[in-house]
Amino acid sequence: MDTYYSNGKLLISGEYLVLDGAVSLALPTKFGQSLQVTQTSNVNISWKSYNVEKQCWFTATFDLKKFKIMNCSSVETDAEKVATTLQAILSTAQELNPNFLQNSKGVAVSTSLTFPNKWGLGTSSTLINSIATWAKVNPFELLEKSFGGSGYDIACARYNTPIAYQRNGIDPIITQVDFNPNFKDQLFFVYLNQKQDSKEGIKMYKSLEVDKSSYIEQLNKLTESLIKAKELIEFEKIITKHENVLSQILKIKPVKERLFSNYKGAIKSLGAWGGDFVLVTGKEAYVKEYFSHKNYNTIIAYKNMILD
Repeated sequence: MDTYYSNGKLLISGEYLVLDGAVSLALPTKFGQSLQVTQTSNVNISWKSYNVEKQCWFTATFDLKKFKIMNCSSVETDAEKVATTLQAILSTAQELNPNFLQNSKGVAVSTSLTFPNKWGLGTSSTLINSIATWAKVNPFELLEKSFGGSGYDIACARYNTPIAYQRNGIDPIITQVDFNPNFKDQLFFVYLNQKQDSKEGIKMYKSLEVDKSSYIEQLNKLTESLIKAKELIEFEKIITKHENVLSQILKIKPVKERLFSNYKGAIKSLGAWGGDFVLVTGKEAYVKEYFSHKNYNTIIAYKNMILD
């Protein structure tokens, strides 16, 4: 049995404009997804996916040669849609490496998440990265030709430290950075109780008619300042300015202004605006009291979310 593991991700800066080459700060998480492959003699691919509660939420069987979907089922979502996406990833992996699975009689594959699917920490990127490792192909090329996106999530899946990420086709510029703020005990991630569709967010962003080059320059400078920030008050000013810049581009009010206007710390959206996690600053007792009172009960401390 072969086992592959990929880290989850959070994009701290440069969201949306990372697609157009902005330098972004990205952090791999302690949560992720494993993929296990066992050789069989069944002349097919038997696939099972397990959620964080160790419940099997998706099963499928694929023909080993052309990855034709033989059967599929799911207790949580549209099984056919998931199976079709998986079929496309496997087919693309074989296009990139024609030897992938060619000498196998059959395989049983199981995936296991260590975080709830709805959290948006990278159910797709962790899967694509692990399949790429299994198939011995470039994960960024596999992403580009199957699912699409900036690739920062693939980088987080492979790196165990904070990174500065810049898109560059299938050969992105990835730099490990020393981001370990001495005020991280006052950084928390709060789940907004809804999953954001990153594909829809990207589609919306690409439809905007704005000069992105000047904004990219602004965000690059903010990302650099963010990585170097030594004091919490400096960090808060930077993320607030970052929110305001993105607000100008997207024509959407920052999340603090929309939902938490009386909050005494700073709040920053992460990734696609409108869902998943936000980064908040403040003392632990105040953070938990404020957001719990508003029925946002998934509150995770920086030390419990981000890889050391």
